[in-house]
Amino acid sequence: MSDKSKPLYMIGVVAEMLKLHPQTLRMYEKKGLIRPSRTVGKTRMYSAEDVEDVARLVRLTRDLGVNLAGVEIILKMRRRMTAMQQQLEELSRYVRTDLAQARDPAARGTGEALVRAAASHLSPLEPF
Repeated sequence: MSDKSKPLYMIGVVAEMLKLHPQTLRMYEKKGLIRPSRTVGKTRMYSAEDVEDVARLVRLTRDLGVNLAGVEIILKMRRRMTAMQQQLEELSRYVRTDLAQARDPAARGTGEALVRAAASHLSPLEPF
């Protein structure tokens, strides 16, 4: 768990920080736009990351006039883009490591390709 994802703030503190009513935060959570963590006693706890997400949500609605349905789409796309970026970074690290090993004569294996393709899973493309 990174420092930004550590639950720190209760709902009242976040509401005061962002000049919102606590009920607004509850409504955002009910609609699935935010996901604060909960204590054993069911108290909502917001991390710095959660506060950033709520601030982004507020900016979209207040400043840019996006409705909640639009905000939901934007936030889902943002989460997917972030996940895809992480996957690309992992793949890039893997390829760099593999290339470094391929250049090192002592680390060379049997000359395997970077990407394996099973011939049994491939089928010819049919023209349109």
